[in-house]
Amino acid sequence: MAKMIERVTAVSQGMQTKVTAANHQLIIDEPPSMGGKDEGPNPLATLLAALSGCENIVGNIVAKEMNFDLQGIEFDISGEFDNRGFMGDPNVRPYFQKVTVNAKVKTSESEERIKQFQQTTDLRCPVFTTLKAANVEMVTNWTKA
Repeated sequence: MAKMIERVTAVSQGMQTKVTAANHQLIIDEPPSMGGKDEGPNPLATLLAALSGCENIVGNIVAKEMNFDLQGIEFDISGEFDNRGFMGDPNVRPYFQKVTVNAKVKTSESEERIKQFQQTTDLRCPVFTTLKAANVEMVTNWTKA
């Protein structure tokens, strides 16, 4: 398969960025306390949203390959970071130190199969593996719904 290219264009005004990806638009913003208009999620929340979407898409592909009874997944994802790096402290990295993925998998499968499903999904998810490659501590808790 040939290499794929993802592309977005963006127009920014103040703290707000209006992003176009193919035929879709997304607003990334900050709350008023950060100088934004709060018309969309901030960049880090957008990254966590991308992680949930990517895990879901890869999970659906993996489920078909494994003949896994996937009826749905609910994600609760949180990220921890020290904002001193974001604010300019060169001794603190300006991105997540830890991301926790809690997923409730609606399925008739066993806990053992859920673990195999989760591990395969994580290994193939581009967003998950990008965070892991950046030395973000990735904590995963996938359980049966």
